[in-house]
Amino acid sequence: MTTITYPHTPRGDIVERHFEREVADPYRWLENDVRRDADVARWVDAQNQVTRTYLDALPARGIFKTRLTALFDHERVMPPFKRGSRYFYTRNTGLENQDALYVREGVAGVDRVLINPNLWSDDGAMALSEWSASENGAYVAFAVQDGGTDWRTIKVFDVKAGEVREDEVHWARFTVISWAKDESGFFYARYPEPKQGATHQGGLANHAVYFHALGTDQSQDTLLYATPDQPHLLHFTGVTDDGRYAVITSTAGGMNNALTVIDLTDAHWTPRKLIDTIDDEWSVIGNAGTTFFVMTTHGAERRRIVTIDLDASGRGVSELVPEQPAVLSNASLLGGRLLASYLADAKTDIRRYTLDGKPDGTVDLPGIGTAGAFRGSPDDAESFFVFTSFNAPTTIYRYDVQRNTKTVWAEPKVDVDLDAINVEQHFFESKDGTRVPMFIVRRRDVTGPAPTMLYAYGGFGINIIPVYSPVQLAWLEQGGALAVANIRGGGEYGRAWHEAGRRDLKQNVFDDFIAAATYLHAKGITSPDGLAIQGQSNGGLLVGAVVNQRPDLFAAALPGVGVMDMLRFNQFTGGQLWAQEFGDPAEETSFHTLQAYSPYHNIESGRRYPAILATTADTDDRVVPGHTFKYIAAIQAADVGHEPHLVRVETRAGHGGGKPTDKVIDEYADMWAFAAQATGLQVAS
Repeated sequence: MTTITYPHTPRGDIVERHFEREVADPYRWLENDVRRDADVARWVDAQNQVTRTYLDALPARGIFKTRLTALFDHERVMPPFKRGSRYFYTRNTGLENQDALYVREGVAGVDRVLINPNLWSDDGAMALSEWSASENGAYVAFAVQDGGTDWRTIKVFDVKAGEVREDEVHWARFTVISWAKDESGFFYARYPEPKQGATHQGGLANHAVYFHALGTDQSQDTLLYATPDQPHLLHFTGVTDDGRYAVITSTAGGMNNALTVIDLTDAHWTPRKLIDTIDDEWSVIGNAGTTFFVMTTHGAERRRIVTIDLDASGRGVSELVPEQPAVLSNASLLGGRLLASYLADAKTDIRRYTLDGKPDGTVDLPGIGTAGAFRGSPDDAESFFVFTSFNAPTTIYRYDVQRNTKTVWAEPKVDVDLDAINVEQHFFESKDGTRVPMFIVRRRDVTGPAPTMLYAYGGFGINIIPVYSPVQLAWLEQGGALAVANIRGGGEYGRAWHEAGRRDLKQNVFDDFIAAATYLHAKGITSPDGLAIQGQSNGGLLVGAVVNQRPDLFAAALPGVGVMDMLRFNQFTGGQLWAQEFGDPAEETSFHTLQAYSPYHNIESGRRYPAILATTADTDDRVVPGHTFKYIAAIQAADVGHEPHLVRVETRAGHGGGKPTDKVIDEYADMWAFAAQATGLQVAS
């Protein structure tokens, strides 16, 4: 075994008292911004040098990079938006670092590139993020993401002229872009300009909705909606298809939200509270005049569809489609029908309803997997949707709502034998007896124990569903197994499934994941010393927490951009929003819960830990890299065995969104080679 000498990490003497407990934080200095603090920058450089020396010596690294490059080298298209006679969609030819925006003139017209972010920077780290085409397709408002940051600059492209206009909006963040029906301008959300030096680390407050009129300076933008009495709320604005209403969804960072409506035919654009509490989910599907079709958890743990009449006194809520045994995950108003997407054991089922709520059949899907992103308008029978699964590349279908028929609009050709991949769904019992589903994906000829990658997320009500992933296929092709566990904290079984894994019940998430690992061992799916675990963001927290609690179960751990210090997550950027999910460390009950599982605070010397490769990025301004820096420093300082415990810090990248394709390939080549070395996966070229 190669002996690794880690860089020296100075320990500070910070000890704070919280609710009669003393808490040491010796590596707080690593919270400082790596772009502005020379000591942190030197530490990161030293760590990266050690990590690169180890990873570059792994023979599997080059093999994985070559194969990942081939697996990514296929066309990737998203469903188009139809605006007037034009179809707008994003496309990547394969190995381009960023997706470009295309337009097609008419159904059978010629495709052409409108906006190509691959020309914006030499390193490919500038990305096209949010975008929206105007009602008749004359303009596209698009957001520029630089180096992975969550900050956005919004610009406007004139489709006919083929050029970017002078309009420019700064400091947009956590926003959608929605055009006024008359193409006079668009709605967006932003924060106040941050203080100098606080761009990537400082706290966020006072999100607000603005309207930008074309041809004007940002200083003239109209403030539409803000909540200074609740400065940590987020606001997202959409415009109804008929153009009459702007609908503002306000959330404290969780799934629940309030609703505010602005009648755009009113010259004063006066906000009207439709739902004024943040106790349930309310998602507007569309409208017919003053009647709104809304998906909600109000009175329905697994969601239902209701109508709200703006002209009715009081709330005026009427049930249209009642709650089902399956979980309603999305709905669209298309071609005179309601198309509702349901999850049954994490698999998609699309059901049709008439506008009076009567069942109208189902949409025939190509197989068991995930369908969604239905795009179209309420009065047009033409729609588009996406279908994907572990062994089905992301394919775009053109859907005729009236005939209930579909045809392929865009289908990638991939360099992999998909018939060789087998997908199964298993169920296991967690510590408290809860039945939890898990997908097992393997080559058909892999029937015995094999090195296994276990992945989960378990938070914020986010569903982990079957999708096609080139990075996962690279692991599967080498004879490894993939396990994807639908643990609590997600939304796969509705609101109750989410609630059972948040705040003071967060330990259920870790128990579910540990039970998944135990099941893989007991059933002989993973080899005895061959289980690797991976998770990103909240999933990185998950990996860090379970490694502390059951290090004996794992051979390798890959926590990515994880929330590792649960006592200070609320001190940076939008971390205060996560208190809805995790609890507030300033409150005593939450503090004790958070301290009990915080990865940074629960590393236990004297136990053998698995090999760990933690990943983060210098421009991550959502989960700041200091979380990972402090965690890996504490791991390296502890007596936890002789396996490698390394950190990989990407430059000019953020939390994940907008990461260039070449950086994704390099990162996963490193991660898979590291996991292969630790689990004994035999990699062949």
